[in-house]
This record gives sequence, C-alpha cells and structure tokens, in this order.
Amino acid sequence: MKISKVNQSRINEVDFSNLPFGKVFTDHMLICTYENGQWGEPEIRPYGPIPMSPATHALHYGQAVFEGMKAYRKDNGVVSIFRPEANFQRLNRSAERMTIPPVPRELFMDGLIQLIQLDYDWVPAGEDISLYIRPFLYASSEFIAARPSESYVFCILLSPSGPYYSGAVKVKIEEKFVRSADGGVGFAKAAGNYGAAFYPTRLAQEAGFTQIIWTDHKNHQLIEESGTMNVAMVIDGVFRTPALSDRILAGITRDSILTMLRDQGYPVQEGPVTVDELLTAAREGRLNEMFGMGTAAVISPISHIGYRGQIVEVPTPTDGLSVSIKKALSDIRLGRTADKYGWMHDVFRP
Repeated sequence: MKISKVNQSRINEVDFSNLPFGKVFTDHMLICTYENGQWGEPEIRPYGPIPMSPATHALHYGQAVFEGMKAYRKDNGVVSIFRPEANFQRLNRSAERMTIPPVPRELFMDGLIQLIQLDYDWVPAGEDISLYIRPFLYASSEFIAARPSESYVFCILLSPSGPYYSGAVKVKIEEKFVRSADGGVGFAKAAGNYGAAFYPTRLAQEAGFTQIIWTDHKNHQLIEESGTMNVAMVIDGVFRTPALSDRILAGITRDSILTMLRDQGYPVQEGPVTVDELLTAAREGRLNEMFGMGTAAVISPISHIGYRGQIVEVPTPTDGLSVSIKKALSDIRLGRTADKYGWMHDVFRP
C-alpha cells in the first residue's frame, strides 16, 4: 500500500471539546480505483480534493453507496473499531444491488486499519464522541450513457465527531412521500436514498420537527424507519421494532441492541407496528418510550410524534430502556465491560 504523509498535521487547529458531526476531517484518506476488471493498489494520502470530470458517471446516474461506522478510544487509550466486519459485509450488499464490484476484504480491513493507525491521535476520548468513519464507493467512468460504469473509486474518510442529535428528537409520521418500495433499494445504503429524503425532511423541519418517520408505500400504515436511524418503541414493556425487509436498512446498531436484549431475556418482538397501534398506545399511556438506533444517532430518544396536525408526547424516562442499553453499548465500546460478543476490533499504534 502506498502511503504519502502530510508535511504538517492540522490536528492542533481542531477544538476537540466542541466537535460538530461530520465536518472535521483527519489528515489522511484512503483511495483505490477499480479499472479493467480489477482493483488497483490502494493509497493513503493527505486529505484533499479528488479530481473529477463533469462526465463522471456517479454525477449523472447516482451509482454510489457508502457506509457509516465508528472507532472509539477506550478508557485504556487503545483505539477500537465497532463491528467493522458487519459494515464491510453491508457495503458489499449495497454494492451488489447498485451493480458495483465488491471491495475485497483485505482492501477494506487492512486499508482501514492502516489509515486509523496513521491518524491515531485524531481519535477523541470521552463520552458521546468518536471517530466517524465514512467508506464509500462511486462510479467514476467518464461517459453519460445510461448503463453501469466501467470504473469505480473506493475511498475512506475519517472524521472526529460529536453526537448527531444533541437531545430528544421530535418526529413527524410521513404520509405523502415514500423512502422505498418493495423490490427497490431501501435496504441498501445507496446515496440516492438519502438525497431523495432531504425534501420531505426539510418540510418536516420547517414545521418544527427534527426528523420524519417513514411509512409503507402502499397504505402509509406501517411504521418503517426514520430518516437517519431505525426506530424502536417499548409498548407494554415489550421492545418492538419493524422487521427487516427490502424497504428497511439492516442497521448494525439495531442488530447489536437486539442481540443484547435477547441475551438479557428482555421481551422482544420484530414485526409490523401500525401507525394506529403506536398512537393508540401513546394516548393510552402504554407507550413506555420510543427511540432511534443508528451509527450516527447511536440511541436517540423520541419525545414527540406529529401526525395529521396533532402532536403526541412520548415519555423519555431517565431510567428507561434506551438509557440503560446506550450505557451498556458505551461500556463495551470504551472497554469498561467485557466484549463477550467480539464486536470491538482494536487498532494499536504502529
């Protein structure tokens, strides 16, 4: 792997006590190109612009996928990546759906580890902060014919970041726009899924909400997921979350929480949750709490639900399940409890 280091680090320009989400980038990035049917030699080089033709395929046809993952600095100072193998597998599932060649495991894992080793000092220490990792793939051929690209670029960026949401989230149940449909690309982390969501999300934000809750494309009666996270609710003491489908992203935080809850013997139900069921439970006081789950969002409590001009308040207990499970996840990530699931991948300074 070719490695070109910066002459002067920018780390002293960063206020690590006030990190925005996804706006600060480390000194280096990884990049690798796919041409003539094979991946070339990866390169770690100083973070900076990537030359791009106006005919770059991804700009015209949206053939691009990405991942979101995090590394943490444990209490003992060691940097550790949370479940990188799961992100690697999901990236390639998304790539397959978008007709993008798979990234070899050694390119993804070895490149990621060497990149973090090089920018080791950029990983922040403390609660609710981490090194956000953005691997992405995009079509790079220079033609504007409507067919798959012939060349691709794989890149990894690192961004020391604070929390995505600073407090409880106020959501609106969406009934007009849809995120995905049966047979579509809803399960993939395709760039276009997010770009298409910006407009309805902006409308909701203009109405005073933080995010939207997507519903099914047929009747808008099934709760699916939020714009940036999977959703869960505790109804009558049972953890409820919509079952995965080709319309819902298989969240790694979601999977981690389900694994931990089942291990604890907590009642869990994966299956349909209707809008009527959710709102009725909220009005009758049987909705104990509701929260989002995601890499960026981690676990974000939902305090209000908007629906057809009405706003329903949701309890956000300080001793609820979301608080306890977030602490349990944090304790594993920061090395405070044993990692019995083998989720953490330690990266040692070279």
